Amino acid sequence: MGSDILFSGKRFPYGKANPHGDVPMHAKPMIASAGLVAATLVVLSPSAAHAAPTRYEAENSPAVCTGTIDSNWAGYSGTGFCNGNNATGAYAQFTVNASAAGTATLGVRFANGTTTVRPASLIVNGSTVQTPSFEGTGAWSTWVTKTLTVSVNAGSNTIRLNPTVAAGLPNIDYLDFEVGSTPQPTNALYVATNGNDSNAGTLSAPLLTIQRAVNLAQPGYSIFIRGGTYAPSTNIQILTNGTSSQPITMRNYNNERVIIDGENMSYTPGAVGSTIPRPERGAIHIEGDYWRLIGLEIIHGPYGVFGLDSSNNYYERLVTRDNYESGFHLFLTSSNNQIINLDSYGNRDPRSNGESADGLAIKEGSGTGNVVRGARLWNNSDDGLDWWMFSSPILVENSLAWGNGFNRWNLPDFTGDGNGFKLGGNAVASNHTVRNSMTWDNAVSGFIDNNNPGQHRIERCTAWDNPGTGFDFDRSDSTLTNNLAVANGTAFSYGANSAGSANSWDIGGSWSLASTDPSTITGARTADGSIPSSTFLRPANGADVGARF
Repeated sequence: MGSDILFSGKRFPYGKANPHGDVPMHAKPMIASAGLVAATLVVLSPSAAHAAPTRYEAENSPAVCTGTIDSNWAGYSGTGFCNGNNATGAYAQFTVNASAAGTATLGVRFANGTTTVRPASLIVNGSTVQTPSFEGTGAWSTWVTKTLTVSVNAGSNTIRLNPTVAAGLPNIDYLDFEVGSTPQPTNALYVATNGNDSNAGTLSAPLLTIQRAVNLAQPGYSIFIRGGTYAPSTNIQILTNGTSSQPITMRNYNNERVIIDGENMSYTPGAVGSTIPRPERGAIHIEGDYWRLIGLEIIHGPYGVFGLDSSNNYYERLVTRDNYESGFHLFLTSSNNQIINLDSYGNRDPRSNGESADGLAIKEGSGTGNVVRGARLWNNSDDGLDWWMFSSPILVENSLAWGNGFNRWNLPDFTGDGNGFKLGGNAVASNHTVRNSMTWDNAVSGFIDNNNPGQHRIERCTAWDNPGTGFDFDRSDSTLTNNLAVANGTAFSYGANSAGSANSWDIGGSWSLASTDPSTITGARTADGSIPSSTFLRPANGADVGARF
């Protein structure tokens, strides 16, 4: 066991009782009723046809690649991709043609096989207009598309991605370019605070309630929610499925702020010691598969989002705050879910004296393929992230947890645990991976196996100023590499089976930091939803340890 700066602080108890009392769940419907299908036929509102975006391949002139055109990673379009030089300013540039001046939608397809975000300046016709960040995609053969909007002139325009760090750009495959507002899908339903559930659900005649839109939606539909606060007295129940080729999307319209307020629902809060029936967990309760939830803010619910036996869903840019249980919770069978750029904070559970409200919880279940990227989890009564008794691997990348486990609500007999990243519990084995993530100022510890005896991989992470242990892996068979621990009560704890290399405690010496000011990294997200770049908690000597944002 190593140590750095010593603080007093309690040690987390490894075993604890199940904080989630259960009642039998209700069956998950697989198809909509005939009446529902008939109703759906009435509300279809086809949009006007539109041209597809124009695609500009990075390997084709007049595109410019400050590097090489390569073809060694599968999955690219065309004949190759731009592998830029690892240098600041090693840009990729496209020359595009706009039929008219206006707002253009850019789709940048890229792959970043590292765990480090690669920020860039987006320069249009010589002027920097945005600073998008290109997060790790898990492998160089995993390609994703980042959507950006810019103003362009009629005629020829140059679109340049100029890297701002020495690592350069990710690999760039192509740029899709389209002028004008993005047309809505053919099967679209609209909801607004001044709508009516007897309406057709069009943009000009929207529905009033989100639940009505959910009930009408079929595979391939998109539900667009107009800005405002929606405060239903019962939770929103998502019980039907999309398909892999036709998921159902529910999102805010045109980036308007949508708040779903669960204060009028039952169990907000529940009485001390009470059990929330499973169907009533979550202001949004989802048992459906192949849904996409984007750009929603969920507050004051009996949980924020609660997924029960739900898989193959995509959650992006959600805010789950000030709920009466965990902000975002997946329970039982949960597989192939992606949670991207989640902010979850201020969640507490008066009924359990603070012991079970986490920012993000995936608990008491199994299912492979779950991924968390770009999450920020702070000021929750229990832990930032909690994988209690989840028996399948979960990947976490580019995420932050801070300020968890303090009694900010004056709850009686407070029992919040106060860890940043808790990777299991109760001796249930699973092999989790955490990369390029930071945790600081929690009530107890930073990263902890919590008696999960699996084989965890903790890579390029940072723990700072936690009074307990920065990296506590003394009951698992874990491998820790290139991590940084500074000013924790104890730097690390391996026990008999864990080991590591190239960590700050392996290198030795004292460590000073380039910045201890978190205001940038905890402030407003960038236009694409990613965490802003900052020198926060980077080693002042430039050593290749710890997380980078």
